[in-house]
Amino acid sequence: MKIQTVDRDSLFTRLDFRTKLVAMLSITILAFLWESPIAGGILTLSVLLACAIAGVRLNYLGTLLKVMIPFYLFLILSMGFFNVEQVKLLTHKTELTSIFTLPSSWWLIGNSKMTLEGTLYGLNIVFKTLTMILVIPLAIFTTDVNQMTVGMVRAKIPYKIVFIFSSTLRFVPLLLEEVQSIIESQRLRGLNFEKMGGIKKAQVYAKVAVPLILNSLSKSQKLEVVLQSKAFSGSSQRTYLHESDLKNTDYLLMFGSIFFFLVAIALYIGFGIGKFAWLIYK
Repeated sequence: MKIQTVDRDSLFTRLDFRTKLVAMLSITILAFLWESPIAGGILTLSVLLACAIAGVRLNYLGTLLKVMIPFYLFLILSMGFFNVEQVKLLTHKTELTSIFTLPSSWWLIGNSKMTLEGTLYGLNIVFKTLTMILVIPLAIFTTDVNQMTVGMVRAKIPYKIVFIFSSTLRFVPLLLEEVQSIIESQRLRGLNFEKMGGIKKAQVYAKVAVPLILNSLSKSQKLEVVLQSKAFSGSSQRTYLHESDLKNTDYLLMFGSIFFFLVAIALYIGFGIGKFAWLIYK
């Protein structure tokens, strides 16, 4: 079982993981820094397009978006109604543009105004989180765990941290496989998931957590025994079966990511490109 889910070969699968780390860091900082929903939306669409080109499964991306929709709706509504003072500071306006006002007869939230500026700010936060979420599978799903481990070591990341990270990635598909095995066992005993309601399904999945946790603890203890028997020290001074070499494409994209990041920071500071009012207010 491998965490790698990309089936086809592409530019992203051939890149060294260090190159992907530099790109991830640049994109994440820009997503966190930019306040403009336009700039944030362009960045999110670019990462989403890169995921599709790299071969990240569309059903995974669709499931991710479906899961996040309720959170994003709540975020946009809460920012539109209640984030007033911060948006006034960003727009330098004393009065925000009202979209609609709730009836005064409504308890607790009566006369609350849904503002255009607050909604745009909430949309920007949606784009921020989406970009940070999508950039992870773009790097991890296109890299073999072994190559990822060697690349992180070559990037001077402490080997103990690398080992914990790689072990977690290896455990995830095993845990998912165990969950599926437990559910299949319940099906063989006559449990019909298709005819269950949402509450009943939640109760069944809660019961699945008990054997799953016990099996995970058992595997962790076995891993500890194996590491102790092999005198694991956590030192990076060791031999590696796989190699991680930077090629011309890696250097090009690495320097390109850094150059794009520096230009974006200069434009943000010097011309306000990426700030909240960019292309929205003069």
